[in-house]
Amino acid sequence: MTELWFALSAWLQDLLLLAGLLLPLLLVGWLCLRGYRLWPLLGGLLRRHAVLSLTFTLLIAISVGNGDVFIAQERGLREGSARSAEKFDMIVAAPGSEMTVMLASVYLEPTALPLLDGEIYDLVDSHEQVALAAPLAFGDSYEGAPVVGTTADFVEYLSDGLASGRMFETIEEAIIGARVALDIGDRFEPVHGDGSQGVLDEHGAVLEVVGTMPMTGSPWDQAILVPVEQVWDVHALPIGHGPDWDGTLGPPFDPANFPGTPAILVRADTLWANYSLRSEFTTDRTMAFFPGTVLAGLHALMGDVRQVMSVLAVTSQVLVAVGVLAGLSMLTRLLARRLALLRALGAPSRFIFALTWSFATLLIAGGAVLGLLLGIVTTVVISNIVSEQTDILVTARLGWRELHLVAGFVSLTGLLSLLPAALATRRPVEADLRA
Repeated sequence: MTELWFALSAWLQDLLLLAGLLLPLLLVGWLCLRGYRLWPLLGGLLRRHAVLSLTFTLLIAISVGNGDVFIAQERGLREGSARSAEKFDMIVAAPGSEMTVMLASVYLEPTALPLLDGEIYDLVDSHEQVALAAPLAFGDSYEGAPVVGTTADFVEYLSDGLASGRMFETIEEAIIGARVALDIGDRFEPVHGDGSQGVLDEHGAVLEVVGTMPMTGSPWDQAILVPVEQVWDVHALPIGHGPDWDGTLGPPFDPANFPGTPAILVRADTLWANYSLRSEFTTDRTMAFFPGTVLAGLHALMGDVRQVMSVLAVTSQVLVAVGVLAGLSMLTRLLARRLALLRALGAPSRFIFALTWSFATLLIAGGAVLGLLLGIVTTVVISNIVSEQTDILVTARLGWRELHLVAGFVSLTGLLSLLPAALATRRPVEADLRA
């Protein structure tokens, strides 16, 4: 049986699990309602107690929606951060915190990092197993958009080809991310730092936008990429080439005129070579690491947060289920006179039981469906806010996990509703009629 289950596709497994969670409720509903036509009476009860029914439904919807949003948002943020780092196979930097270097190199968080000299860069770039060794130079910005000095090969690798325009060919040209508020042909003047201190220290260099990268769903969509020689030049540093430089940008660089770079993106010829390169470039002067590994550790921590959120969501659902029981008990008291009148007219106890249970279950199911819709809308809104704040494209959506949680909640509370429905059939008819 286990082998048969794992032989099924993931989609079919999720669908069968959803059906299994709803099956007990469907069986109970069939047993309770068979032989009766309750819809006219149910419609009358809902209209007569519209405010109470709507309030009951909204409370359930808010609880279900909140639980779904928490779980879906965490998953969306995890997927978005992983998507942002997928192009960064390995980073070489000065020894220190891998997390700090990853945040600066992958997510462009403003950070002061020590520099690697030309000898180290040449050692990395000339290695026979290295396909790409791109320096990443930070420190400048334009209206909040980070300006990153690098090479044309890195831009091509990051963007998989420009969306429009052409590659930079001189140190006065730049490539912009898809969300930078500039157009091809615009000219701008970078400033030192990220502008957060309110002091704009202009360098006097005016650059022209010549190309645009496609949307990557990462913080690089808000970045401006320039030749690394431009970053060195505006800071009055050697530009990485000797006196006989012909103006061609990028490597090979002259180690003696290489002023330094905070980080080097390294891409190996083959996947297995990354591990040998990491070992080789991890020395007392350099630190080589996989951003994916660091991110996996961060996701493990987020996984713990996800478990906490899941527990909170389940706890919330349990508390709502208890509240539903209490509310249904009160609801049966409000309906007691009408139910007693039906019993006095000859309605059997099973009819009263079925009517009370179906009324309660209809409110629960309606609240759950409304909660799913509320969760979808809220998730989209929060995802847009998070994407705007972090520059990471977060596409959170409700999935099978949330559907299973809602289905389990509906089945559980539907089954628990049998108790107040049974109590409604045991109330004294004469006392309820007098009331």
